[in-house]
Amino acid sequence: MNEAILSRCEELMQKGSSSFYQAFRGLPSPRREAVYVIYAFCRMIDDSVDEPEHSPYTIHEIHDLFDRLDDAEGHFIWPALRWLFSSFPHLDKGPFFRQMEGQLTDLKVTHYATMQELEHYCYLVAGTVGEMLLPVLRDDNGAEVAMNGIALGKGMQIVNIIRDVGEDRARVRRYVPLEIMEKHGYTEQDFEEGSWTNALLPLFMN
Repeated sequence: MNEAILSRCEELMQKGSSSFYQAFRGLPSPRREAVYVIYAFCRMIDDSVDEPEHSPYTIHEIHDLFDRLDDAEGHFIWPALRWLFSSFPHLDKGPFFRQMEGQLTDLKVTHYATMQELEHYCYLVAGTVGEMLLPVLRDDNGAEVAMNGIALGKGMQIVNIIRDVGEDRARVRRYVPLEIMEKHGYTEQDFEEGSWTNALLPLFMN
C-alpha cells in the first residue's frame, strides 16, 4: 500500500477530530492505519449529506463506487479501502452500507416520534462504526463484544444529539423524540421557539 494514501486518511482524521486522533494514534500498525481509513470514509459519507458542496461525491455516488470497490478510482479513499479489506478479511461491508443508509435518513426524516425510532437511527449512523472498528481493534469478536461496541456507538451519538439540540433546531431538525418531550411536559411549540422551561432539564437527565 502506498504510504502517501494512508497518510491522507490520517490527515483527515487529525483535522476532523483531534480527540479521536489522539485516542487512536498509539495503536500498533496496521490497526492504527485501518482506523484512519475507516474515519476518512465515514467522514466522506457524512460530508456528502451535511456539506455536499464540499464533497467530491454525492451519497449515491459513494454507495455505487463502494459497491464496486474493486474497480473504483478517482480518489485516494478507494485504494485505501481495498487495502483495509485485504488487511482485515473478517471486516464486513454491511456496516458501511448501513452507515450510508443512516446518513440518507437525514435527507428524509427531520423529526422523531419515539425512542425506538431514534435508537434505530443512532445504530445506523453510529452503532455501525462500532461494527467497523471491532474487527480492526480486536481479534476476539464474539457476540457480546459486538453488542457492546454497538451500544457505545449509539450512546455517543445520543450525547452528540443532546449537545447539538440548538444547532439542529436551527436546521429544522428535532432528534429528541416527541414521546420523551411529552413525558416531561415539554411541547413542540416550546422546542420550535427555543424556550427554556422547567421541563427542559429533566428531559435531558433521564
